[in-house]
Amino acid sequence: MAKYLITGGSKLEGTIRVTGAKNSILPILAAALLTTKQVVINDCPSLADIEKVLGILRAVGCKVKREKRTLIIDPSTITTWVIPDEYVKQIRSSIIFLGAMIARAGKARVTYPGGCEIGQRPIDLHLYGLKRLGIKINDSHGYIECEASKMLGADIHLDYPSVGATENIILAATAAQGYTIIRNAAKEPEIKDLQDFINAIGGRVSGAGTSTIVVEGRKPKNGTEYTIIPDRIVAGTYLTAGAITGGDLLVENVVLDHIQPIIAKLRESGAIIKASGTSVRIIGRERPLPIYHTTTLPYPGFPTDMQAQLMSLLSVASGTSVLVETIFENRFKHVPELIRLGANIRTDGKTAVIQGVEKLIGTTVSSWDLRGGAALVLAGLRAEGETVVENIHHIDRGYECLEGNLRSVGAQIERLED
Repeated sequence: MAKYLITGGSKLEGTIRVTGAKNSILPILAAALLTTKQVVINDCPSLADIEKVLGILRAVGCKVKREKRTLIIDPSTITTWVIPDEYVKQIRSSIIFLGAMIARAGKARVTYPGGCEIGQRPIDLHLYGLKRLGIKINDSHGYIECEASKMLGADIHLDYPSVGATENIILAATAAQGYTIIRNAAKEPEIKDLQDFINAIGGRVSGAGTSTIVVEGRKPKNGTEYTIIPDRIVAGTYLTAGAITGGDLLVENVVLDHIQPIIAKLRESGAIIKASGTSVRIIGRERPLPIYHTTTLPYPGFPTDMQAQLMSLLSVASGTSVLVETIFENRFKHVPELIRLGANIRTDGKTAVIQGVEKLIGTTVSSWDLRGGAALVLAGLRAEGETVVENIHHIDRGYECLEGNLRSVGAQIERLED
């Protein structure tokens, strides 16, 4: 297993460019199944999760070619409606292929998905929405089999604004007769990106970014060339790296509206933020200020995917901070590892109380999930001495060449392969 060796204490200075959003690319790759024409998708980083989804596309018969950060997909040659188990068990977001394959082939079969163990992420809302469209679902023996002889648009109200359920319903509804209305829909920017891609290939979806999305049953038939939005979580992670090291960092290729909740918290921590166009400059303090209270919420609230990174920053703040995790119940797995580095953190259910310490001390820690792993890297950048972060295959799921990007702005970090 690969690991990172980090020598802390360097202030990050320079420029980092953010690539396309992982959480946009994955549903958009599934949406490529909706058309039979070639699609070209730009600014796709090389990430473990993306490569697994490309494996799914190839397994069902698509022709896939990568040219640096550009993906060229020919979905005209699909040969099966069965999504292969070997990929689905490795990546939870593969459930998004359910709606796309139903729209394309009228049926689909998928095993229950795997992925990071950050808490229960039931797919009840996905199946509820699909059933409302008239899809027959057989859910037994670890598999989900769907058949749709005739789908009709429906008025669907989600009990919770689930991103995955919203995306799955949008994808399936493109093949339903009439109009589908999704109420209490997720508002994340990645939903808007999926809408824009579907419309680019000839679909008709509106309302993404609001709580009500309307899908007109209209099978997409066009090809397109499309550029993915920047990854707001990667941007937030690098900005937090600048803050925790007291550095002066410029992060390029961002959509400022998408990262406002993150910027607001970094400003609360005392960092100076200068935002202009598609760039954000952060100048960190020698020691961050505590943040009285932060609660993770669906967009446009503070993202759960930035909770762990913010906790690393607050672990060296000059006072006490409180973090409340409302999205996933097991998303404090990084806490014991931060404590190993010298952090003073207490958890009680969904709440973490962080008493900032003057310094962290390097040691060996283990990554248990994607964002928690990134948080440990940030802590290692601040810690005195050497920090070893093990199990970094989790980090590879969402960050392209994290060590190279950090080294380019002055971090002392190297990747070691066992």
